[in-house]
Amino acid sequence: MKRRHAFATRLWHWLNVLCLAVLLMSGLNISNAHPWLYWGDSGFQPMRAWAALPRFPHWMTIPDHYSLAAARDWHVLFAWVFALGLLLFMVASLANRHFKRDLVTHRREWRPRAVLADIGAHLRLRFAALHGGKYNFLQKLSYGVVIFILLPLMIATGMAISPGADAAWGWLGQALGGRQSARSLHFIAATLLTLFTIGHVLLVLLSGPWGQVKAMITGGRADDEAA
Repeated sequence: MKRRHAFATRLWHWLNVLCLAVLLMSGLNISNAHPWLYWGDSGFQPMRAWAALPRFPHWMTIPDHYSLAAARDWHVLFAWVFALGLLLFMVASLANRHFKRDLVTHRREWRPRAVLADIGAHLRLRFAALHGGKYNFLQKLSYGVVIFILLPLMIATGMAISPGADAAWGWLGQALGGRQSARSLHFIAATLLTLFTIGHVLLVLLSGPWGQVKAMITGGRADDEAA
């Protein structure tokens, strides 16, 4: 039986659930140390910040008390797991043609009429693929943005603001507009990923959560309706 989700996709999906949860919660603990964002190379004065983040309660953070050193340890450990997982997923998806078969958009899908049809289908909670593939256009577009833009941006900006990596590869921070710019981009990318995750979970809940979760565990059947 042909599976709807390849083993590499399922393994990466659940690994990402764990990694993103730990990275987000430890990142909130790190944010509490200095909850202001700046552009450029340096920034220490709150009055010169372009954004002020809220102070996050301890039940949202790892560890569950303020500890910058412990939060950084958790963040760096799972950042490596996250980065290596993304690399292996990309290699596997090229090998099993997941990218080409399921995520590449076609010219006809970019036509305004087709895009509006996809938007209308989502508003009517009809999530089946509209063009004969596993995913419809909006799903391909959102997954593509996350996999090829947001996740690599998270890794690059995270490396740029890491004290160790910054000392070894200072050019990376400069390429991103300065260390504080990299930090701001890291927070922006984390916020967009959080919003994507919330939207993803809502769509799963609206389109039959048990079937969707079961398919992501067992692989499902290839001819099942796409989520």
